[in-house]
Amino acid sequence: MNLNDLTLFSMLERSISYHARRQAVLAENVANADTPGYRPRDVQSFAEVLADSGFGRMEPRVTHARHLSGGGNAQATGRPMDDVYEIAPSGNEVVLEQQLLAINENAMQHDLTLRLLEKHRRMIQTALGRAGR
Repeated sequence: MNLNDLTLFSMLERSISYHARRQAVLAENVANADTPGYRPRDVQSFAEVLADSGFGRMEPRVTHARHLSGGGNAQATGRPMDDVYEIAPSGNEVVLEQQLLAINENAMQHDLTLRLLEKHRRMIQTALGRAGR
């Protein structure tokens, strides 16, 4: 059984790939903090990545009248770099504080995804009777 055939694991794998790609873009912004005329870049939000991949939004399925609908306002946040705080005299628009906040947010989301992946993998191992292997 390939775990990537399950929608949840496929989405988690996409999330890990997304956060790695975003980290590279944010690191490039920091590396060009002194480059005249450089405009910081960012990738599209993970919600847009999922929508483009055909997954759309995953919401809980109501299978009983007494189940809660889930509401579903949880979307991954993407921060376009169009909201520039300041521009240096050289025309550079990279604000290191803004980039470091974005890097920290991305790292936290990446760590959360890795923890979710591990928890669900262990849950499946337990269900199959192979806990601890």
